Amino acid sequence: MLNHLFHLSPDSESSLQQQVREQISAAILDGHIPVDTPLPSTRKLAEILSVSRNTVILAYQQLMDDGYLVSRERAGFYVNEDILKGNIRDDVKVCAQPNAAPDWSQHLKSRPTLRKLNKVQNWHAYPYPFIYGQLDPGMFPTNHWRECSRDAGSVQAIRDWACDSYDDDDPLLIEQIHSRILPRRGVWADPEEILVTVGAQHALYMVLRLLLNPTTTMGLEDPGYPDVKRIADCTGTATKALRVDQEGLVVDVQLDDCDVVFATPSHHFPTTVTMPLDRRVALLDKAAEKDFLIIEDDYECETSFAEKPTPALKSLDRSDRVIYLASLSKTLAPGLRLGYLVAPRELIQEVREFRRMMMRHPPMNNQRVIGLFLSRGYHDSQIRSLVQLYEERWKVLGDALQDCLPESSKPPVFGGSSYWVKGPEGLDARQLKIRALERGVVIESADIYFHSETPPLNYFRLGYSSIATERIRPGIDRLAQIISELT
Repeated sequence: MLNHLFHLSPDSESSLQQQVREQISAAILDGHIPVDTPLPSTRKLAEILSVSRNTVILAYQQLMDDGYLVSRERAGFYVNEDILKGNIRDDVKVCAQPNAAPDWSQHLKSRPTLRKLNKVQNWHAYPYPFIYGQLDPGMFPTNHWRECSRDAGSVQAIRDWACDSYDDDDPLLIEQIHSRILPRRGVWADPEEILVTVGAQHALYMVLRLLLNPTTTMGLEDPGYPDVKRIADCTGTATKALRVDQEGLVVDVQLDDCDVVFATPSHHFPTTVTMPLDRRVALLDKAAEKDFLIIEDDYECETSFAEKPTPALKSLDRSDRVIYLASLSKTLAPGLRLGYLVAPRELIQEVREFRRMMMRHPPMNNQRVIGLFLSRGYHDSQIRSLVQLYEERWKVLGDALQDCLPESSKPPVFGGSSYWVKGPEGLDARQLKIRALERGVVIESADIYFHSETPPLNYFRLGYSSIATERIRPGIDRLAQIISELT
């Protein structure tokens, strides 16, 4: 009876036992196994599926433990009727008003998709993925992560994190951010001045919603992070594009009428230039003089090639004007979505309450795993490995660009994970992106990073965090050939 319900695969990431259990439970919930019909015996089902009898015995036992099956003496295994209670009956039909679907063009008051970032989702399927913001799967510390995940699932750990924490964060993670991560950037903050977020972008969204309104003006680096402007626009604030040069954000009269300024001094997004110490001091002096706040995204601060990286802007702040954002996504995995916010207590209290209204807090089990990962020194080891690998790829990519596209870029000498490239005059990087993708090369056109309605079109970005070192030179050779064809 059950032959047609099963499709066991030896190539699946799940064990055969897990597959048997999952497929029987799905068949029960979908109503494919009648409650009055016995399931095959363990011996018979093992023969049907060509698996060991122990595999079926363990699957049946788990299904009984989970309430899907009951065992009747001398009668076999049956579906537990209690598991189906509460399911909506398929035979219940409700007559809805015909042709009453809403007109979403009238209901939607905002359309974020009108300027959606155009990312290549299946980048790993291409041979030359110069994609930014992704991680080489081979660099993920799988064994250490599994160890921490297992320990976070212990009985005692579950008792610690399973309850609703309302608006608190995991104490272990906060302590690790406070004592291990922030001091590396010269930042000394009390635990009450730290808040865990679902990535740096989540922190940015909450802060901007609390600081901006239609009476304020926000300064944005140009080129810069496009989602900063999109979030700011949701508040009704005025936005102002701010010039950037080879030392990052230009500190002059352009900042005078801003209420909030967003800056990425460690590695400017997206050009990768690093703001020198004297300009950081000038920026702080200007903020005090003109009474504006600074949001510092300490972007890619960990992946620095310098022996003595420039300290974070927040570490130089003596007036509590800098709101500090950072993320663990670039050094662990983008999919983890964990960041943190450091700010004066008064602001943290308000952001904490705003976060509670949205989601209470990021999942506590995830926080505990990352707290353990940090406390055992695995994150420090991961950073060392990444910096070593990135520096190697940075050199290979720099040499390839110098040979194939001379004068197109200046090396990001302080680290990071990408090159900002200026193509020949007349090149449309949007077309280059399309043509390159057809030939297996994934790049990002850079028009989206400029705030002007008529941005320059000959800029593009090449990431090297997710491409194997030996594929860099062949990929640049192919890209240079396509650029030659287009120009």
